[in-house]
Amino acid sequence: MDQALLLIHNELLGTDLSVYWNSERCYHCLLQVLVNVSGNGKPGKPSIAAVAVSTQHGSILQLNDTSEEKEVCRLEYKFGEFGNYSLLVKHVHNGVNEIACDVVVNENPVDSNLPVSIAFLVGVAVVVAVCFLRFLLSLDDFNNWISKAINSRETDRLINSELGSPSRAGQLGDDTRPEAWRPSAVPLRLRCVDTFRGIALILMVFVNYGGGKYWYFKHSSWNGLTVADLVFPWFVFIMGSSIFLSMTSILQRGCSKFRLLGKITWRSFLLICIGIFIVNPNYCLGPLSWDKVRIPGVLQRLGVTYFVVAVLELLFAKPVPESCTLERRCFSLQDIISSWPQWLFILMLESIWLALTFFLPVPGCPTGYLGPGGIGDLGKYPNCTGGAAGYIDRLLLGDDHLYQHPSSNVLYHTKVAYDPEGILGTINSIVMAFLGVQAGKILLYYKDQTKDILIRFTAWCCFLGLISVAFTKISENEGFIPVNKNLWSISYVTTLSSFAFFILFILYPVVDVKGLWTGAPFFYPGMNSILVYVGHEVFHNYFPFQWRLQDNQSHKEHLIQNVVATAVWVLIAYILYKKKIFWKI
Repeated sequence: MDQALLLIHNELLGTDLSVYWNSERCYHCLLQVLVNVSGNGKPGKPSIAAVAVSTQHGSILQLNDTSEEKEVCRLEYKFGEFGNYSLLVKHVHNGVNEIACDVVVNENPVDSNLPVSIAFLVGVAVVVAVCFLRFLLSLDDFNNWISKAINSRETDRLINSELGSPSRAGQLGDDTRPEAWRPSAVPLRLRCVDTFRGIALILMVFVNYGGGKYWYFKHSSWNGLTVADLVFPWFVFIMGSSIFLSMTSILQRGCSKFRLLGKITWRSFLLICIGIFIVNPNYCLGPLSWDKVRIPGVLQRLGVTYFVVAVLELLFAKPVPESCTLERRCFSLQDIISSWPQWLFILMLESIWLALTFFLPVPGCPTGYLGPGGIGDLGKYPNCTGGAAGYIDRLLLGDDHLYQHPSSNVLYHTKVAYDPEGILGTINSIVMAFLGVQAGKILLYYKDQTKDILIRFTAWCCFLGLISVAFTKISENEGFIPVNKNLWSISYVTTLSSFAFFILFILYPVVDVKGLWTGAPFFYPGMNSILVYVGHEVFHNYFPFQWRLQDNQSHKEHLIQNVVATAVWVLIAYILYKKKIFWKI
């Protein structure tokens, strides 16, 4: 999978060739030896070497004369999956004795993206069918016909049930389940917030299950963005919005700040403990040594982020004004001005991130290094992965307590442990959650004023987008601070927060104001996010979330499996929602 066969024909008699390779996505990387081809062939019978090449990205090939270490030719080519290619290296006699390197397609590749296109079209067809059905149900004649049919069957069912039916256990309040699992009333909340959380969560589940083994559903090796890089920060952002909305509601019901602080502390502790449990599976590997336990992780970062942001908002909590209809009564920037102590704290935190990232001396590495190490930067700093962020984690937590297979290993062949959920990146996670708090304040301070809310969403989207442009110079690798999920760079936070405000700009009027969309099916997992996240991690290797594939090298089969597994969790969330069962911690 994601490979092609390349046959290298060396027609240069007496000249041994060394073939070097690299991916075009590998920034400033050392070329890696791919294969050596001897020059001992005969006229008409060149020496041939066969090698597998990657098809995920374009390839850079450089052929050198082995004895003289002189470049013979260099080319860039995008190979297709399961294709069969020949690279012909020969002399060209056109008055000047030149060497030509030409790629010939022996067998056409397959279209590996076709399954994704088909899945997308099927999804669109389902959406169109549901919308058409809703349109039919809105027609009086069709609706009356359906109602008569249903009422007829319902009458028969009620008659049968009255004749005698078994009583349902637990209906009279004898529920013996743990409190977290008991049905509870659905809280009054904005559907767009839960829908956004559900979108991020379902994408996260799909990505964690493999995403059909496509590279763009995996995390970027270093700088840049893929689909997988979007979901976690969006989840952090919407968690910030939920913190403010739920905390305001709890305080309005008369809960004391001291009691709420206890709940915040306990919830954060549980998130961290559950996270450590999830990221350290041992299934068939035997007992896990404490010396090898990974400490950072997704839920751990959520726990720390939640605690800091929630406590910060609790300390400076103020009553929300009843109405901002009159400009005299409600200053146009009150949602920002009223939070000046929180903003001051957040700016101080970000200053700490910038100072540590760019000024902390790291042994053996240049100060302010933001690169991946390994073969990046022409192999000058192989053990400097993540610069200050990696150094702080290795110093405080130890190599054995960090993630051992970071995404940087794929292209950059890094050798040191690096954790994308490390200590330093948590600072920017807090910043992103606080930007989510700001979105929540806009929704609450200007409730029932759709125009004001949308104007502020637009302003934040543009403002954060301009900051990202300044940091990155609209470049993947050449900016001052590139967008980088592994580092959780500030440009990564501003870029994804800009996207988040844009999504809320779309969802709020469509879902909550006009009611054109209920948020289904994303709304249901959004209402039970902890259960879905923990469940999909714990039951990852169980049927029906995973089964033996007939062809393990098929993107199509992996995609079907991952889509089915994700859909099952959506179904589970829907059933729990209908039964009013919500897992809260």
